[in-house]
Amino acid sequence: MMPASAPHHRDVATRAERAAGLVLRGVLLNLGLALVKFAGGIIGNTYALVADGVESLLDAFSSVLVWAGFRVASRPPDADHPYGHGKAESLAGLAVALVVFAACVWIAVHAVREIVTPHQGPHWATLPLLALIVAVKYGFSRRLLGAGEREGSTALHAEAWHHYADAVTSAAAFAGIAIAVAGGEGYESADDWAALLACGVIALNGVAILRRALGDVMDIAVPEAFEGEIRSVALAVPGVRGLDKCRVRKSGLSHLVDIHVEVDPELSVRSGHAIAGAVKHALLRSSLRVSDVLVHIEPAAAPAEAGEGPSAKRPNPKRPNPK
Repeated sequence: MMPASAPHHRDVATRAERAAGLVLRGVLLNLGLALVKFAGGIIGNTYALVADGVESLLDAFSSVLVWAGFRVASRPPDADHPYGHGKAESLAGLAVALVVFAACVWIAVHAVREIVTPHQGPHWATLPLLALIVAVKYGFSRRLLGAGEREGSTALHAEAWHHYADAVTSAAAFAGIAIAVAGGEGYESADDWAALLACGVIALNGVAILRRALGDVMDIAVPEAFEGEIRSVALAVPGVRGLDKCRVRKSGLSHLVDIHVEVDPELSVRSGHAIAGAVKHALLRSSLRVSDVLVHIEPAAAPAEAGEGPSAKRPNPKRPNPK
């Protein structure tokens, strides 16, 4: 096991801490917006805005879960977790998906209740408030999405889509209230219908978040292009004649690699071990965010047996097609 102070583990911890700080700012943002929405919904007599406030509170709760996930994921490997704590980040993304579904159901049930219950129409003054909320939430969701791409984080992606869903809910409420204000009598429930329709968008986002988080938890294969980069780094190491199997899985903010390297069959055990170590360190030092590598040494096929020249390699960058 690599020491806790190894550069690649420090890099993972740094990126996890950076992501956790961004999520914490999202928690404060959601709490502030929840208060604004509650006040605006009660004063402006619009359930859609109150429902939006409840969703912001749920957002804050799920963000706390994500923040905790990043704090755990930043810990280095230990005796009980030799591969590190990266899965905590994926589990946090899974928790966000469940909170999104819970918010969707809650909003839908209460929107239907408001639709069937006669009530006074919303006030026009809630429209500029909602416009401001949409702008703030959309901007923050884009910031989180960019951070998720840079850090390779499933949880940050989930947080970004969660904030985006909140912006969609607010935009739907804006449209519904605008219709109710313009239509007057008989259109009092327009904002409730808007909240109900927004649930469909939120549910779709929840499905996307759930699929990505489950993929990480179930160790879904990385894209072929990324595996090709892993193979290219390994093949560039002196003494490597070819590659056989290459398995890569995502663990939080980093990747774990199992790779079979072909070398000259006449090499000594010591020389083969040295090549394996060189492959491991080349991957750990690369920009591919690899935190652990297991290298298996295999004898390369003789040129006559393989039907290749003495200096040929077998890069085979693509993953074998299972049957």
